[in-house]
Amino acid sequence: MIKLEELRKKSETELEETLEELAKERFSLRIKRGSGLNPKPNLFRENKITTARVKTILNEIKHGK
Repeated sequence: MIKLEELRKKSETELEETLEELAKERFSLRIKRGSGLNPKPNLFRENKITTARVKTILNEIKHGK
């Protein structure tokens, strides 16, 4: 899981790239689960939390906080 301090140091474009990578990772986890491989359940939670953190920071940047 990426720490909040690390995310705050990134620029807006880097955060958007991170968000795309997280979406791809979430998709691959869903495909693995659907094909019978059982990835660790905590990876879904970590991905979801990190995605929310990135979106929150992007929203703060856009609204000038």
